[in-house]
Formats: sequence, structure tokens, C-alpha cells
Amino acid sequence: MSLAIFDLDNTLLAIDSDHAWGEFLVEQGAVDPEHYREANERFYQQYQDGTLNIHDYLAVALEPLVKNTPEQLAAWHQQFMISKIEPNILVKGEELLAEHRAQGDTLLIITATNRFITAPIAERLGVEALIAVEPEIIDDCYTGRVSGTPSFQHGKVLRLEEWLKDQSVTLDDAWFYSDSHNDLPLLEKIDNPVAVDPDDILREVAMQRDWRIISLR
Repeated sequence: MSLAIFDLDNTLLAIDSDHAWGEFLVEQGAVDPEHYREANERFYQQYQDGTLNIHDYLAVALEPLVKNTPEQLAAWHQQFMISKIEPNILVKGEELLAEHRAQGDTLLIITATNRFITAPIAERLGVEALIAVEPEIIDDCYTGRVSGTPSFQHGKVLRLEEWLKDQSVTLDDAWFYSDSHNDLPLLEKIDNPVAVDPDDILREVAMQRDWRIISLR
């Protein structure tokens, strides 16, 4: 039995759930459409380019959690799951999860998208263990700040190391599936790194290092 780690966005999903949530908020009239759409596109491009300042992004991305009630957020997320997430869950991704599950592997999703967005998605995929960006909550309300280290780039390595301290599994013979060069710090630490429908940078690195390359599309 091994640890099987999965990135979420553009790996198990055919979309980036963080970016899609921003688009959904614009469609719902929940945010200033012009300002938020511009910021959402700009930050997403920076993510793809590998230049994203995660704290600058989260200062904008977590703001809607602060300005709306838990009831409203829950209602929106239910609609979001139906309209944006369910149609973009990759069948081959679910099959890959099932394959590792049948082997008795421990399944873990690790993502740079925040827990509010991703916890229901992980539950839908049947994956109990989730490492995500943790929005700070005080007195049952979001503060707009982040609790702990954001699970982005090298932060995924740090968060995984913290998580492993309380687990019975190790990284021996572990797997990590990801589409993004932003995940190279973690891919480089895993015995079985797998590039999934990789971006151009990750594809080049994977080919140079003879990593497995697969498609779930």
C-alpha cells in the first residue's frame, strides 16, 4: 500500500475550480463584474506563467467569503457544484482514483485552491484526505486571511510534511499526479511522479527526466 497524491485542478477536473469559482461569482452578480473578472484572469495567467504571488491572489479571492453569509455561500456552492464542477469531473480521473483505492493505497488530494471551494469536490470524488489553502475562520466567520502555509509550489511540500507527521503512511513508493509546473517542488520529491495532461513546461521536464506522462481527458 502506498500514498497516492492527486492535484485537483486540470488533473482530476477538466477545469481550474478556483478560476471557475471566480467566473461563477461574476455570473451570480456577487462581485463587481469588471474588476473581479479582470483580476481573476490576470491571476490565472500569472499562475500559468509561474509568477503568481499567492498572497496577493488570496487577498482578492477570499474577499467574497468575508462579505457574504455562510448560508449564501453554501447556496452558491451547491449551484457551483451542479453547473461548473459535475460536468468537468473527468471519468478517467475517477477510474484512476478507483484503481488506487482497489490497491489499498491512501488517497490524498493536495491543491492550491482553498478548502471552501475544494472540500465538497473532494467529498464528491470520495477522497477523505485533503490538503488545501485554509481560509482563517474566527467565530464561524471568514476573516479574509490565510491560516498557516498556503499549499502552493514549495508550500505543498511543507504542508505534506506536516500532514505526514500524523499519518501512518510515508512517501516510500508514493505517487503524485499533476498537470502543472507549479508542482515541480513536490513532484521532485516523489518516487512515482506522473505528469497528467501537463503544461508545456512540465511536459518538457517530464520528458527530460523520463517521468510517466498520461492523459485523463
